Amino acid sequence: MPQDHELQAIAQRYARREERLGGLERYSLLRPEVWQMLHERQAMLLRLLAARSQALGPVADWRLTEVGCGAGGNLMDMLRIGLRPEHLTGIELLPERFETAQAMLPAQVRLLVGDASQAQVEPGSQHLVMQSTVFSSILDDGLQQRLAEAMWRWVKPGGAVIWYDFIVDNPRNPDVRGVPVRRMRALFPQGRPVVRRVTLAPPLARAVCRWHPSLYGWLNSLPPLRTHVLALIEKPDGS
Repeated sequence: MPQDHELQAIAQRYARREERLGGLERYSLLRPEVWQMLHERQAMLLRLLAARSQALGPVADWRLTEVGCGAGGNLMDMLRIGLRPEHLTGIELLPERFETAQAMLPAQVRLLVGDASQAQVEPGSQHLVMQSTVFSSILDDGLQQRLAEAMWRWVKPGGAVIWYDFIVDNPRNPDVRGVPVRRMRALFPQGRPVVRRVTLAPPLARAVCRWHPSLYGWLNSLPPLRTHVLALIEKPDGS
Protein backbone atom coordinates (compact mmCIF):
# COMPACT_ATOMS: atom_id res chain seq x y z
CA MET A 1 0.00 0.00 0.00
CA PRO A 2 1.43 3.44 -0.93
CA GLN A 3 0.23 4.95 2.36
CA ASP A 4 1.92 2.19 4.37
CA HIS A 5 5.13 2.82 2.42
CA GLU A 6 5.02 6.54 3.25
CA LEU A 7 4.40 5.83 6.95
CA GLN A 8 7.40 3.51 7.02
CA ALA A 9 9.46 6.18 5.26
CA ILE A 10 8.45 8.75 7.90
CA ALA A 11 9.59 6.41 10.69
CA GLN A 12 12.91 5.87 8.89
CA ARG A 13 13.40 9.61 8.45
CA TYR A 14 12.82 10.23 12.15
CA ALA A 15 15.33 7.48 13.01
CA ARG A 16 17.94 9.01 10.69
CA ARG A 17 17.34 12.44 12.18
CA GLU A 18 17.83 11.24 15.75
CA GLU A 19 20.98 9.34 14.78
CA ARG A 20 22.37 12.37 12.94
CA LEU A 21 21.58 14.73 15.81
CA GLY A 22 22.90 12.40 18.49
CA GLY A 23 19.55 11.51 20.06
CA LEU A 24 17.38 14.22 21.57
CA GLU A 25 20.12 16.25 23.30
CA ARG A 26 19.82 18.97 20.68
CA TYR A 27 16.26 19.58 21.90
CA SER A 28 17.07 19.65 25.62
CA LEU A 29 15.41 22.49 27.51
CA LEU A 30 18.76 23.13 29.17
CA ARG A 31 19.96 24.60 25.88
CA PRO A 32 19.30 28.38 25.75
CA GLU A 33 18.04 28.42 22.16
CA VAL A 34 15.58 25.61 22.90
CA TRP A 35 13.95 27.17 25.95
CA GLN A 36 13.71 30.54 24.20
CA MET A 37 12.01 28.95 21.17
CA LEU A 38 9.63 27.11 23.47
CA HIS A 39 8.77 30.13 25.62
CA GLU A 40 8.12 32.28 22.56
CA ARG A 41 5.82 29.67 21.04
CA GLN A 42 3.99 29.04 24.31
CA ALA A 43 3.41 32.76 24.91
CA MET A 44 2.04 33.26 21.40
CA LEU A 45 -0.21 30.20 21.66
CA LEU A 46 -1.61 31.44 24.97
CA ARG A 47 -2.40 34.79 23.37
CA LEU A 48 -4.19 33.09 20.47
CA LEU A 49 -6.16 30.80 22.77
CA ALA A 50 -7.09 33.64 25.10
CA ALA A 51 -8.52 35.57 22.16
CA ARG A 52 -10.59 32.50 21.20
CA SER A 53 -11.53 31.37 24.71
CA GLN A 54 -14.97 32.99 24.81
CA ALA A 55 -16.02 31.05 21.71
CA LEU A 56 -14.52 27.81 23.03
CA GLY A 57 -16.12 28.00 26.47
CA PRO A 58 -14.64 26.95 29.85
CA VAL A 59 -11.10 25.62 29.55
CA ALA A 60 -11.88 22.58 31.72
CA ASP A 61 -14.42 21.49 29.09
CA TRP A 62 -12.08 21.74 26.11
CA ARG A 63 -11.31 18.49 24.29
CA LEU A 64 -8.04 18.34 22.41
CA THR A 65 -6.33 15.78 20.18
CA GLU A 66 -2.68 16.08 19.19
CA VAL A 67 -1.37 14.45 16.02
CA GLY A 68 2.23 13.36 16.52
CA CYS A 69 2.25 13.80 20.29
CA GLY A 70 5.80 12.45 20.68
CA ALA A 71 6.74 12.02 24.33
CA GLY A 72 3.78 14.14 25.44
CA GLY A 73 5.34 17.56 26.05
CA ASN A 74 2.59 19.57 24.35
CA LEU A 75 -0.11 17.58 26.12
CA MET A 76 1.56 18.34 29.45
CA ASP A 77 1.43 22.03 28.54
CA MET A 78 -2.31 21.67 27.93
CA LEU A 79 -2.75 20.15 31.37
CA ARG A 80 -1.02 23.21 32.84
CA ILE A 81 -3.40 25.49 30.95
CA GLY A 82 -6.29 23.73 32.65
CA LEU A 83 -7.53 21.02 30.31
CA ARG A 84 -8.53 17.79 32.03
CA PRO A 85 -6.52 14.65 31.25
CA GLU A 86 -9.62 12.65 30.32
CA HIS A 87 -10.31 15.25 27.61
CA LEU A 88 -6.91 14.80 25.93
CA THR A 89 -5.97 12.39 23.13
CA GLY A 90 -2.48 11.90 21.73
CA ILE A 91 -1.70 10.03 18.50
CA GLU A 92 1.85 8.90 17.78
CA LEU A 93 3.23 6.94 14.83
CA LEU A 94 6.47 5.77 16.47
CA PRO A 95 6.04 3.02 19.10
CA GLU A 96 9.03 4.11 21.21
CA ARG A 97 7.69 7.66 21.53
CA PHE A 98 4.22 6.32 22.26
CA GLU A 99 5.65 4.25 25.12
CA THR A 100 7.46 7.30 26.51
CA ALA A 101 4.23 9.31 26.42
CA GLN A 102 2.46 6.48 28.27
CA ALA A 103 5.08 6.65 31.01
CA MET A 104 5.02 10.46 31.29
CA LEU A 105 1.34 11.38 31.04
CA PRO A 106 -1.56 10.71 33.43
CA ALA A 107 -3.31 7.41 32.79
CA GLN A 108 -6.55 9.25 31.94
CA VAL A 109 -5.00 10.69 28.76
CA ARG A 110 -6.08 8.61 25.76
CA LEU A 111 -3.07 7.57 23.68
CA LEU A 112 -3.23 5.93 20.26
CA VAL A 113 -0.39 4.52 18.18
CA GLY A 114 -0.32 4.34 14.40
CA ASP A 115 -1.53 6.28 11.37
CA ALA A 116 -3.26 9.42 12.63
CA SER A 117 -5.28 9.79 9.40
CA GLN A 118 -7.06 6.54 10.35
CA ALA A 119 -7.44 7.24 14.08
CA GLN A 120 -10.76 6.60 15.74
CA VAL A 121 -11.70 10.11 16.85
CA GLU A 122 -15.36 11.02 16.76
CA PRO A 123 -16.18 13.63 14.11
CA GLY A 124 -16.99 17.06 15.51
CA SER A 125 -15.92 16.07 19.01
CA GLN A 126 -12.79 18.20 19.56
CA HIS A 127 -12.51 21.84 20.49
CA LEU A 128 -8.87 21.81 19.35
CA VAL A 129 -6.73 19.54 17.17
CA MET A 130 -2.99 20.20 17.30
CA GLN A 131 0.03 19.38 15.15
CA SER A 132 3.62 20.49 15.70
CA THR A 133 6.18 19.93 12.89
CA VAL A 134 4.34 16.86 11.64
CA PHE A 135 3.37 18.01 8.16
CA SER A 136 6.93 19.05 7.31
CA SER A 137 7.94 15.42 7.87
CA ILE A 138 5.30 14.12 5.42
CA LEU A 139 6.69 14.30 1.90
CA ASP A 140 3.65 12.70 0.27
CA ASP A 141 1.01 15.27 -0.71
CA GLY A 142 -1.77 12.69 -0.59
CA LEU A 143 -1.02 11.70 3.00
CA GLN A 144 -0.81 15.36 3.99
CA GLN A 145 -4.25 15.88 2.50
CA ARG A 146 -5.79 12.83 4.17
CA LEU A 147 -4.39 13.82 7.54
CA ALA A 148 -5.63 17.40 7.20
CA GLU A 149 -9.10 16.14 6.26
CA ALA A 150 -9.17 13.85 9.29
CA MET A 151 -8.09 16.66 11.63
CA TRP A 152 -10.70 19.03 10.21
CA ARG A 153 -13.38 16.35 10.54
CA TRP A 154 -12.61 15.93 14.24
CA VAL A 155 -12.92 19.65 15.02
CA LYS A 156 -16.32 20.84 16.14
CA PRO A 157 -17.81 23.99 14.56
CA GLY A 158 -16.39 26.95 16.45
CA GLY A 159 -13.24 24.98 17.32
CA ALA A 160 -9.83 25.24 15.70
CA VAL A 161 -6.71 23.49 14.47
CA ILE A 162 -3.49 24.53 16.22
CA TRP A 163 -0.70 24.48 13.62
CA TYR A 164 3.03 24.90 14.21
CA ASP A 165 5.47 24.12 11.42
CA PHE A 166 8.31 25.59 9.45
CA ILE A 167 7.73 27.35 6.16
CA VAL A 168 11.13 27.11 4.43
CA ASP A 169 13.08 24.13 3.13
CA ASN A 170 16.22 22.98 4.89
CA PRO A 171 18.75 22.34 2.08
CA ARG A 172 20.85 20.21 4.43
CA ASN A 173 17.97 17.92 5.39
CA PRO A 174 16.15 16.16 2.51
CA ASP A 175 13.98 14.28 5.03
CA VAL A 176 11.79 17.34 5.63
CA ARG A 177 10.30 20.13 3.57
CA GLY A 178 8.83 23.47 4.51
CA VAL A 179 5.08 23.96 4.47
CA PRO A 180 4.35 27.48 3.20
CA VAL A 181 1.32 29.35 4.48
CA ARG A 182 -0.38 28.97 1.10
CA ARG A 183 -0.10 25.17 1.43
CA MET A 184 -1.49 25.29 4.96
CA ARG A 185 -4.45 27.31 3.69
CA ALA A 186 -5.00 24.83 0.84
CA LEU A 187 -5.07 21.93 3.30
CA PHE A 188 -7.81 23.65 5.33
CA PRO A 189 -9.74 25.60 2.66
CA GLN A 190 -12.77 26.21 4.89
CA GLY A 191 -10.66 27.44 7.80
CA ARG A 192 -10.12 31.00 8.97
CA PRO A 193 -6.44 31.04 10.01
CA VAL A 194 -4.92 33.52 12.42
CA VAL A 195 -1.23 33.32 11.51
CA ARG A 196 1.81 34.39 13.49
CA ARG A 197 5.43 34.00 12.35
CA VAL A 198 7.66 32.74 15.16
CA THR A 199 10.97 30.97 15.97
CA LEU A 200 14.37 32.25 15.01
CA ALA A 201 15.91 29.98 12.35
CA PRO A 202 17.27 27.09 14.49
CA PRO A 203 20.76 26.92 12.93
CA LEU A 204 21.14 30.64 13.50
CA ALA A 205 19.71 30.37 17.02
CA ARG A 206 22.20 27.64 17.95
CA ALA A 207 25.10 29.65 16.56
CA VAL A 208 24.28 32.96 18.29
CA CYS A 209 23.42 31.34 21.62
CA ARG A 210 26.92 29.89 21.74
CA TRP A 211 28.08 33.50 21.91
CA HIS A 212 25.38 34.78 24.29
CA PRO A 213 21.75 33.69 24.94
CA SER A 214 20.48 37.29 24.83
CA LEU A 215 21.31 37.46 21.12
CA TYR A 216 18.36 35.15 20.42
CA GLY A 217 15.78 37.78 21.35
CA TRP A 218 17.60 40.53 19.49
CA LEU A 219 17.75 38.62 16.20
CA ASN A 220 14.27 37.15 16.64
CA SER A 221 12.88 40.69 16.64
CA LEU A 222 13.54 40.64 12.87
CA PRO A 223 10.57 38.81 11.24
CA PRO A 224 12.47 37.66 8.11
CA LEU A 225 14.72 35.54 10.37
CA ARG A 226 11.75 33.58 11.76
CA THR A 227 11.26 30.27 9.98
CA HIS A 228 8.08 28.85 11.54
CA VAL A 229 4.39 29.67 11.62
CA LEU A 230 2.03 29.27 14.54
CA ALA A 231 -1.59 29.43 13.44
CA LEU A 232 -5.02 28.98 14.94
CA ILE A 233 -7.19 27.78 12.05
CA GLU A 234 -10.76 28.46 13.15
CA LYS A 235 -13.66 26.29 11.96
CA PRO A 236 -16.69 28.49 11.31
CA ASP A 237 -19.96 27.66 13.03
CA GLY A 238 -22.13 25.64 10.71
CA SER A 239 -19.20 24.00 8.90
